[in-house]
Amino acid sequence: MSPLHHKTCIPCQGGVPSLLSQEAEALLKDIEHWQLIDDATKLYQKFEFANFIDAQNFAIQVGQLAETENHHPDICYGWGYCAVTFFTHKIGGLHENDFIMAAKVDQLVSK
Repeated sequence: MSPLHHKTCIPCQGGVPSLLSQEAEALLKDIEHWQLIDDATKLYQKFEFANFIDAQNFAIQVGQLAETENHHPDICYGWGYCAVTFFTHKIGGLHENDFIMAAKVDQLVSK
């Protein structure tokens, strides 16, 4: 199986079940530093930076990636941090797409 960051998000039309917490825990092993929050319905990571502009630039990169993949997170940033939360709104929980995006966000950090 290829790493998650090599996969592409598939459009979610709704009507599919969200991942069970056990399924989410299994996928979480493939992405470092991310956490399951809100009863395993969301995927979260807070990234730290040396200043505001680096955090803002990272938030912009995450936003551009989200537009490319058509899978959008909640992004909150301020001086020295950028917090990213993924979940699939249409199903009210987590989908494999959220883990794919988390892996792709991690690739932005490693560049």
